[in-house]
Amino acid sequence: MKNIAGKTILITGAAMGMGKMYAQLAVQEKAGAIVLWDINEDALTETAAGLTAAGGNVSTYVVDVADRQQIEKAAAQVRADVGNPDIVFNNAGVVRGNSYFWETDNARDTEFTMKINSLAPMFIAREFLPGMIESGNESRLINVASAAGLTANPRMAAYAGSKWAAIGWSDSVRLELEQAGHDKVKVTTVCPYYISTGMFEGAKSAPLLPILKPEDVVNEVWKEMKKGSPFVIMPKTVLLGEAMKGIVPTSIRDFLAGRVLGVYKTMEDFTGRK
Repeated sequence: MKNIAGKTILITGAAMGMGKMYAQLAVQEKAGAIVLWDINEDALTETAAGLTAAGGNVSTYVVDVADRQQIEKAAAQVRADVGNPDIVFNNAGVVRGNSYFWETDNARDTEFTMKINSLAPMFIAREFLPGMIESGNESRLINVASAAGLTANPRMAAYAGSKWAAIGWSDSVRLELEQAGHDKVKVTTVCPYYISTGMFEGAKSAPLLPILKPEDVVNEVWKEMKKGSPFVIMPKTVLLGEAMKGIVPTSIRDFLAGRVLGVYKTMEDFTGRK
């Protein structure tokens, strides 16, 4: 996929931050239709106005992706209004951290996190994948997970668990599409380290693991999305932790990550978006 000119793209969590940045790139590349989902109606309206002024063909839907029925209703409306999207960015996400798991709240922390970070991408993909397959066109499903889904980390157990689930599901769908011969539908799983947005306010960097700039992540994901790459992992040093799992005993890996590199202390001052 050289560009997305004429394509229909749907982005969740699109009212601000990186979701908005993906939408801006879609306008620049002359997407045929840009569908924005977000729970924040005021921010969504403001973002849509700016994108429309820049020449985008924009549709907005106020959707709480923690609610499966809202997802199903909005998806049906999108299909009726603009047709099935060619590209879906499962970008919406939440972060809960700086508490030990036994100190968290089942509803406010664990259930809420799992609904948005794990279940919502599954439900959304289930709504639109059949149409992507049936169209026979080049299509893309981008699922934004996290490097936290590749390695354990204290004070973010529910968040890490939600992203581990997202990664396992997302890459399994990629394999299923390949196995079924649907080669034109590509799945990209995105696994960045902490990003300097309000969501990760207070999270700390660690040696070899700098806090990422949102524009760098967006540009890299956009490039790899068009290629149909299976994974986007940033920074590449995240892969060192993956390699160590198969080589280094857990006790040594914990010592290196916790005592030497300080990775296990990166969420101690986390506050998140106020």
